[in-house]
Amino acid sequence: MEIIQPKEGETLDIELEESLLAKNKQLAEGNRVVLDKNGIIAIDIMGSIGSGKTSLIQNLLKQLKDKYKIGVIAGDLTTEIDAERLEEGSTQIVQVHTGKECHLDANLIKRALETVNLAAIDILFIENVGNLICPAEFPLGAHKRLVVISVTEGPYMVIKHPFIFREATIVAINKVDLKEHMGVSTAKLKEDVLKMNPKAKVVETNCVTGEGIKEIIQCMNFQ
Repeated sequence: MEIIQPKEGETLDIELEESLLAKNKQLAEGNRVVLDKNGIIAIDIMGSIGSGKTSLIQNLLKQLKDKYKIGVIAGDLTTEIDAERLEEGSTQIVQVHTGKECHLDANLIKRALETVNLAAIDILFIENVGNLICPAEFPLGAHKRLVVISVTEGPYMVIKHPFIFREATIVAINKVDLKEHMGVSTAKLKEDVLKMNPKAKVVETNCVTGEGIKEIIQCMNFQ
């Protein structure tokens, strides 16, 4: 397993006259060029800690691994726990350690892409660091952005974190089997998402039973 970590002082290597976000956007565009050149479809998967990002990816790998060669980039502060969980079903996996940073950025993805055999990947899942705020402002070059939320996060999760949903292609409302226990309406969560982003596709999921996984795959335009 390849492990990527920020180099000492790496975040300071940006020219003073350029903003951090502008530089990240430029790098993200470069990443997209690399992905497109190699025929890879990349999905940036975002969500808060405990929303079920890793479990969702595990389900996607089970459904897709026999038809596609799948790479995974797993972002976390320090551990390799999620990457180890996702090794089964993926052909190549890279662990990215962000240290104190609460999100992946395009530079870390660029470095991760340089470590894998891109010719041997059809689909790339990027599991972002657990956070609903910072990742929204840092595109990575992925073709689609999937946001995972859980009913256990309460009824106001969407309206409290509007920016990440405005950029989402797909939103998974996860752990729907617990909605009655939590007193959370998935219909209201869906309504909140669509108010912010009418183009988003919203799917209810349960990663224990596999509910909604096929619908997620359809939204990604995979067969």
